[in-house]
Amino acid sequence: MAVSELLSLTLFITFLCAVNNGRVEATHEIYPQFQSLSAVSVHQLHRTAFHFQPPKNWINDPNAPMYYNGIYHFFYQYNPKGAVWGNIVWAHSVSKDMINWKALEPAIYPSHRFDRKGAWSGSATILPGNKPIILYTGVDPSDRQVQNYAVPANLSDPYLRKWIKPAGLNPVVDPEAGVNASAFRDPTTAWWLSGHWRMVVGSKRNHRGMAYLYRSRDFIHWIKAKHPLHSAPHTGMWECPDFYPVLLSGRQGLDTSVVGKQVKHVLKVSLDVTRYDYYTVGTYLTNEDRYVPDNTSVDGWAGIRYDYGNFYASKTFFDPAKKRRILWGWVNESDTTSDDVRKGWAGIQAIPRIVWLDPSQRQLMQWPIQELETLRGTNVKMNHQMLKTGDHIEVKGISAAQADVDVTFYIPSLDKVEAFNLGWSLTDAQLLCAKKGSKVQGGIGPFGLLALASENLEEYTPVFFRIFKSSQKHIVLLCSDARRFD
Repeated sequence: MAVSELLSLTLFITFLCAVNNGRVEATHEIYPQFQSLSAVSVHQLHRTAFHFQPPKNWINDPNAPMYYNGIYHFFYQYNPKGAVWGNIVWAHSVSKDMINWKALEPAIYPSHRFDRKGAWSGSATILPGNKPIILYTGVDPSDRQVQNYAVPANLSDPYLRKWIKPAGLNPVVDPEAGVNASAFRDPTTAWWLSGHWRMVVGSKRNHRGMAYLYRSRDFIHWIKAKHPLHSAPHTGMWECPDFYPVLLSGRQGLDTSVVGKQVKHVLKVSLDVTRYDYYTVGTYLTNEDRYVPDNTSVDGWAGIRYDYGNFYASKTFFDPAKKRRILWGWVNESDTTSDDVRKGWAGIQAIPRIVWLDPSQRQLMQWPIQELETLRGTNVKMNHQMLKTGDHIEVKGISAAQADVDVTFYIPSLDKVEAFNLGWSLTDAQLLCAKKGSKVQGGIGPFGLLALASENLEEYTPVFFRIFKSSQKHIVLLCSDARRFD
């Protein structure tokens, strides 16, 4: 990003637990011997206080967050019997503020031929008449991935505890000839346009990532479009696609069906090959039912990520009560399977964030939801601290494992900023962060925070800025490093 001569950098971070940024395998590892091995006791070390996390066992994808009649509903993939992937159901929790949650019984679980071998991720849509409906992926006895729907059994129940999967109508979408039935999943929230509902299902054709487009007048009978909404070569399986509009200016969120000259669209895909989330910003050509990324956006792992830590299978939803679009994402584990079984849990959900379009219209901005501030306790302030090369200033009065930090750095002059080496690449900024680290001195900095630090700094997790100067602008990287330091 470009910066002026007077640089002001604001960093909002919630430190909760040490997370290793190591990559996980490209598919869920299956451990039958552990799938139904429930923990007798749950180790509390490194469990979170700010993030959403069930009392025990495995969680992964946020399925279908939604706001309905004054209540936030959060559905997520959950193993009720153990701390590894398996026995997956749609767990269901409700809240009035997305901070304090009440766990309910699972909303969806394998029970019919069309989902006998799995009830996987999906999305929620609010139909006319204020009627919520869920689309989700089921796995049938032939290991075919099909798309099903479920509706509340009782709309007068404010918590929508019971959900019905009409056996005579499901599945509503079958993989037709030419579609890879073993890679056909995660239907999006639907949008209404020109008399039809539209939704996307993630897939791949050979090594080409696919966002198959489907249309329906009644939400039950779906017809596959002749061409996908979007696709890209050499990107592999597109899991958990998400497609939504954003205003050209301002932070206000939009209903998924909004189109027009005042918006751009975002297409997010979760790349199975890397296990990270990537998005592009572009134009939805409504007359062609095609999405075209802007020339400043790149498909695949050379593109922009929501988050450069462990963050996958994310899902957004529109909150009509506060006119905002909220992003949820799964923080997947990098502990060993044996460690997960031993501690009795695996995975958390990232803190929900609002997202909006940056003024440059090239990328998204993010910020934690305002409700998070209600969890703040003792307020510790430090002002006007002068930092010199090699200085460490301890923030006293807080526990580094549970701290919500809002810090601003002011740099009066950028004259000494390190020149950007033309041999470096910003295609993957994370690689440059790792190459330079937090100890290699630059012209200015690196500077930032040392979290989870031991008394004599034998171990710590740095979160820091690096600044470079190119021929046309200044480049600012926000980095973290979860390696152990001595």
